[in-house]
Amino acid sequence: MPIRPDLPPEPEFGAPLDPTYPSAETLQLLALRRSTPVTMLTEPGPGADDLDAMLRLAMRVPDHRKLEPWRVLIIEGEARNKLGDIFAAARKLRDPDVSDEKLANEMLLPLRAPVILAVISSPNHHDPKKTPVWEQQLSSGALCQNLLIAANAMGWAAVWITEDAAFDSHVHAALGMTGHEQIAGFIYIGTAKEKPVERQRPTVANKATRWTG
Repeated sequence: MPIRPDLPPEPEFGAPLDPTYPSAETLQLLALRRSTPVTMLTEPGPGADDLDAMLRLAMRVPDHRKLEPWRVLIIEGEARNKLGDIFAAARKLRDPDVSDEKLANEMLLPLRAPVILAVISSPNHHDPKKTPVWEQQLSSGALCQNLLIAANAMGWAAVWITEDAAFDSHVHAALGMTGHEQIAGFIYIGTAKEKPVERQRPTVANKATRWTG
């Protein structure tokens, strides 16, 4: 069951904060976290208060020089149908010979979950200290991951996906994106119809080595 988060007030700027927050529940979540395949998502989804809390948590990410190089579009309700029309129009432009069946499928993509959060990577190219764009894009990725963790901790199932539409210029224009912006991901959020099963995972032994100089 989703839980209503009881969050502390946002700290004032410059307030001292504890450097660590030991939490067995957080470790448990990270040890077992699993994205829910989008085909397993259904109603209901988070309401406005839950989304506000989720976004507040997600935006506490590493952000070198405090550039806030991202923004989020909340897509729910009838807006999902409008996004489906945009996806279909973009597919038709990419592939004029596409079948009606495939266009119909494109229109249904945003209806796979009750809520979609489109995370837009929006690097600041005017930073006088020239923070690398790659570094700013990593901050957007961290926001996507924070959204998944916050959603799960609040009792919602979620998945981070892109698909072809995320890289399509027609979609970008329809969403009001500027030339330097990119879609870091669509975060689909709802309720799981069934339990996802564990997938293959990397092992520490295969992916981590100690560098000794």
